Amino acid sequence: MCGIVGIVGRKPVNQLLYDSLTLLQHRGQDAAGIVTCDANKFYLRKNNGLVSDVFQAEHMLQLMGNMGIGHVRYPTAGCSSSAEAQPFYVNSPYGIAMAHNGNLTNAEELKSQLYRDDLRHINTDSDSEVLLNIFAHELQQIKKLDVTADEIFTAVEQVHKRCRGGYAVVATIVGKGILAFRDPFGIRPIVYGKRTTELGVEYMIASESVALHALGFELMRDLVPGEAIFIDVDGNFHSQQCAENPQYSPCIFEYVYFARPDSIIDNVSVYKARLRMGSNLVAKLLRIRPDHDIDVVIPIPDTSRTSALEMAYHLGVKYREGFIKNRYIGRTFIMPGQKQRKKSVRQKLNAIDLEFKGKNVLLVDDSIVRGTTSKQIIQMAREAGANKVYMASAAPPVRYPNVYGIDMPSPKEFIADNRTEEEIAKEIGADWLIYQDLDDLIEAVQKGNKSIKTFDCSCFDNKYITNDIDDAYFQHLDTLRSDSAKQQREQGDKLSGIDLYSSQ
Repeated sequence: MCGIVGIVGRKPVNQLLYDSLTLLQHRGQDAAGIVTCDANKFYLRKNNGLVSDVFQAEHMLQLMGNMGIGHVRYPTAGCSSSAEAQPFYVNSPYGIAMAHNGNLTNAEELKSQLYRDDLRHINTDSDSEVLLNIFAHELQQIKKLDVTADEIFTAVEQVHKRCRGGYAVVATIVGKGILAFRDPFGIRPIVYGKRTTELGVEYMIASESVALHALGFELMRDLVPGEAIFIDVDGNFHSQQCAENPQYSPCIFEYVYFARPDSIIDNVSVYKARLRMGSNLVAKLLRIRPDHDIDVVIPIPDTSRTSALEMAYHLGVKYREGFIKNRYIGRTFIMPGQKQRKKSVRQKLNAIDLEFKGKNVLLVDDSIVRGTTSKQIIQMAREAGANKVYMASAAPPVRYPNVYGIDMPSPKEFIADNRTEEEIAKEIGADWLIYQDLDDLIEAVQKGNKSIKTFDCSCFDNKYITNDIDDAYFQHLDTLRSDSAKQQREQGDKLSGIDLYSSQ
């Protein structure tokens, strides 16, 4: 999962891009990058680390121009190498820089095509570089010095025909404008907005609406599945449907975990969706445990707060903040290695003993993936004096890999793999455990936008909407995403000592 942004302004956009990336930092903490365009030249800065670490004053001064794109990254199939920091750049045709959120499920096939048929070299393991080169090749077929918006859209049409998976993309073409497009299923989110200044209209594209609102841009709408938009250097807006059979199937895990609660994605308020998740989950709890003895509801910060608050209200018990979070520690779910995740949990959270001592506590989390964090947090609650510790997950059991851009591990690393809920509860040390039902999760999100008929729920139900996932793909994914495989790749990077894409 990553965060992307693109801006066409009337004055330098370097600070706007920086501020946007800080607002999207929750979507990726591994690397950050910005490309700006001034006249016929790109200016690039990217590196591993948080936005505030990657960009210093001297870098910002070098990012000149009134349009540009930015990216915050967390690693999926790749590892935490600076070689895979985005945006990526190709010099032909025209000069194109691109940033991408998502995952191509046919990246290996495309990489072979690019080398064999298109005569293009891919230098990293990133599917974003593959996507960039596919687009560049298709745009090059236009063979014109001055390319029009319609011709750019024609290239995007070919990208949709060749690429499979989930992707939301921003790109800038030297001296021409900013392009954005979304996969034909709308799996990954992307919105655009505009604002009027004394110098004219400015446009902004971002993964989440919160970035637009905070910077004074009016949210216009989401890009619909398969759509592309292009804003030229003069601020003229163009849009076109570029997919043959688009289908609205956004990723439901965005609403569960990744998106900020103050964002609106596909006309659904993330905050309200999480309130409904809490309402639906507490209704299930009261059905199966009407004689519960819960004294207090405590969220595992931050994402679960909204659902936990609603559960406490309907249970008629106290809601308390029992864990204090160190905000300088990253999100454990998106850390690249299991060893680092284990180490960070106790550094990230500290229990307030008086909220636990002698009480029967219901801990609420947004989801449970590996179970490592849950096990340590339950142990912390017991050490703080809890009498009993119950666990509630606002999402169903995660049993299958996500192949569209979320770094869920191989199935054998899921806590729910081949375990019943009772076995999972025992494994994490809870007195009992309750999961959200999938139908209730879908209802909680769909109620905000009834026009969305289907969601990508593949990590819960094993139904992959692109219809191209088989056992061979899962085996390939296992070699890429398991923690042991990532550690081997990182050790190989260190031993090689070679980085052809060193940061600017």
